[in-house]
Amino acid sequence: MSVGAVSRTAFEISTKFDRAPLAYALSGVAAVVYVFITYTLVRGGETARKAALVCCAAELVGVLTVGTWTIVDTSAFPEATVWSGFGWGYLFIPVLLPVTGMLWLRRSRRS
Repeated sequence: MSVGAVSRTAFEISTKFDRAPLAYALSGVAAVVYVFITYTLVRGGETARKAALVCCAAELVGVLTVGTWTIVDTSAFPEATVWSGFGWGYLFIPVLLPVTGMLWLRRSRRS
């Protein structure tokens, strides 16, 4: 997911940023969050797990906020984003991914 998010964002920002700067800037933020979550999971340890949990929660809040925003104010997002309609065009993976991550992190703590 991290590689895909970074690649997609790099392409969008370098080729069509002027069409929808807000959408592509938010994609950049999400890519950074995904990379950080991946790093913390690879690093391991309780502090890294907590950091990943906070990032997953922040990502979920972001997906829900931007997903709602894309429905309420379509003019703010002239180009579809990963979060448009809560990830409708991506099989809702953007909203499922942070939820799955938080559940996995909670479960791994008990193990």
